[in-house]
Amino acid sequence: LAWTGNDAREKDPYEAAEPSGQSAIGVRKLIPDFRDNGRAITAMLVANAGFLINDTLVKIVSATMPLGQIIFLRGLVTIALMLGVCWMLGVFSRLKYLIQINVLLRTCAEVAATFLYLSALTRMPIANATSILQALPLVVTAGAAVFLGSPVGWRRWTAIAIGLFGVLLIVRPGFEGFNTWSLVAVCGVFAMAARDLMTRRIPQEVPTLVVSLATAVGVTVFGAGLSVSEVWQPVGLADMARLAGAAGFILVGYVSIVLAMRGGDISLVAPFRYSAVLWALLLGYIVWGEVPDAWTVAGTFVVVITGIYTFLRERHLTGLSKRVE
Repeated sequence: LAWTGNDAREKDPYEAAEPSGQSAIGVRKLIPDFRDNGRAITAMLVANAGFLINDTLVKIVSATMPLGQIIFLRGLVTIALMLGVCWMLGVFSRLKYLIQINVLLRTCAEVAATFLYLSALTRMPIANATSILQALPLVVTAGAAVFLGSPVGWRRWTAIAIGLFGVLLIVRPGFEGFNTWSLVAVCGVFAMAARDLMTRRIPQEVPTLVVSLATAVGVTVFGAGLSVSEVWQPVGLADMARLAGAAGFILVGYVSIVLAMRGGDISLVAPFRYSAVLWALLLGYIVWGEVPDAWTVAGTFVVVITGIYTFLRERHLTGLSKRVE
């Protein structure tokens, strides 16, 4: 959270970039600082852990509670936690940015992503939902290249494709595991990609916590509206504890994903979403006692290696641009 205080001083590396081919300085400006990329990747890893633990808790609670009620109750706790953090860090004086147009558009995309993905997650195996979600880095990278002018060479495109193949080795989805809700999950992936790309368009003077608070409020209001058409169920102590835990982890995810998407090269950071598979393997063992087989180990190895290669490739490009300058 201490990093969020530097938002106003950080500049979008794409805003000051010169057209390709004009100068070595322009190339350097297109590539964020190596340390910024390292922090963004760390934030992405933390975000994946937060979101996946939240998904696990939500899926457990969904057995006894409708989705709208879950989103609303979880959101109330999330907003309370978020307001406490904002108060401690003195962010209240900048809440005017809640109505900034790009913040509102990002919130809408987040609401759509939450509804679509959780709707699918609660009605299909978590392994299948996870396999569909792993298409997100490719969608984000393609979107960044088309809409943000992000420099993506054939080597990183190849690494992303190989990483996706590794994910398929891990989950090995069969036709029996997919249903009509798989299409809903795919729509959720596109909504998530729109959310991440919109994050890059938010001015740097808008604090990360304000963006996260807007997300929490938007999702909670949507959950309240959705719950009107549902039959509310009694909330036991165990389920309330799970929802409170989900709120804490979704808060971590909200803040971390904004930091990840604002702080580094989007085409470099996006492939590290594949780390969600590693978190899924760990939670699968802890919660359900699942032990990965040889195919899963092989797929995990491919994903990790391609992620490391992408990171090293970025460092190589950064070093070249600085030497040329």
